[in-house]
Amino acid sequence: MSGLHRRGFLKLAAAGALGAGLTACGAGGGSDSGGGTTLRYAWWGNNIRQQNYSKALKEFTAKNAGIQVEPEFADYEAFQERMTTQMAARDVADIFWVASPQVMTYHKNKIYRRLDDIPSLNLADYSKEELESFKLGGELNTMPFGIFVPVIRYNETFAKEDGVDLPPDDADWEAWSAFLIDYVKDNPKQRKGMPYEPDADLPFEAWLRQHGEQLWTQDGGPGFTADTLRAWFDWWDKLRRAGAVMSLSEQEGMSPDWALAGKKVLAKVGNSNHIIDDAKMFPDYRFKLRAMPVTKDAQAGHEFLYFPRMAIYQGIDDENVEAAGKLISYNTNDPAMIKTVGLTMGAPVNPKVFQQTLDGAKGDEKEMLTVVQAGRKAQRRPRFEAPPGSSTWRTAMARVGEEIALGRLSTADGAKRLLDEIQAGITRAK
Repeated sequence: MSGLHRRGFLKLAAAGALGAGLTACGAGGGSDSGGGTTLRYAWWGNNIRQQNYSKALKEFTAKNAGIQVEPEFADYEAFQERMTTQMAARDVADIFWVASPQVMTYHKNKIYRRLDDIPSLNLADYSKEELESFKLGGELNTMPFGIFVPVIRYNETFAKEDGVDLPPDDADWEAWSAFLIDYVKDNPKQRKGMPYEPDADLPFEAWLRQHGEQLWTQDGGPGFTADTLRAWFDWWDKLRRAGAVMSLSEQEGMSPDWALAGKKVLAKVGNSNHIIDDAKMFPDYRFKLRAMPVTKDAQAGHEFLYFPRMAIYQGIDDENVEAAGKLISYNTNDPAMIKTVGLTMGAPVNPKVFQQTLDGAKGDEKEMLTVVQAGRKAQRRPRFEAPPGSSTWRTAMARVGEEIALGRLSTADGAKRLLDEIQAGITRAK
């Protein structure tokens, strides 16, 4: 079993000591007393996702005699804390989801086992180009199991009630801001245009790529300038000053509760998969998705796909690898899994399963799959994952956005502070 880099291990061990109060997990998976194989499977989410995935894992074991699955579930933050503790103790689940801020940190510390040498993991449906886009450091060592794209989600019911026509599909960011400012001046129920969300990460990444920059570089640094970051903050600040977005008090902080905000806004920026859960909170409303605004003279290839990833632990027992390959293949290639767990983690990655799902989709699922389909067909420049040391960048961005809204920072000072903080974290991790 390959060990962690010494410095990385010491950092993880120290962090693990802080999480010593977490419930200890059992030993790694292996052969059970009946001669079969037991796999530990770790994931995150809400209670509904826990129930759905638990059901799907039971269905998997019913189809695969001799394989049992021990679920290890937590919410998103607790999941990352537990992973840190388990990594320090070298007691990681056999199969685990990878939180986006940790993708390259885990890669640096050699937590992933390569996947393309496992015969039971079926990769036949993927093109060479698709498999290449999944790789980290030139190696297929994580497997995407969903696709997100950045979107604007809007309430079609509200738009009809208010008698407004949204900007055309090719509208740029300025056209959208003008529309939102006009909307709040004259709608009968005094709704706001959107929540205030300058920390929305995928929409921000879309902004950067349209402006010829990117979130991260291939060599592990910020791929954007303070000027482009400032322009993003300026766009949101203009809306805030015009009253076109919710105030911090109206949305009760920088993380608006959709159950409350959904009654008060026409639209919001976000990720394509969020419609699946969020729309259920308001069954009397009809929600639609559309692509992000596109800046004039946007650089070719600016569109991108975001993949949630799963991995096999590099320390897995050799006799469990075949079973682990079957379970990952079930997660990514079997329509039965999608039928049970739904589409909360995005559109299917497998192109055949994607098309089958789209063919039978209706309502919110069809909205989500259709906008992802457009992203899949688009020309796309390469996209790189967040480097080690950058895991708190979104928290830092929310903090800066809040300070700007409170009048404590200018957009220029906020952009410089955020970029400096991101770079300092990456430097410390090296």
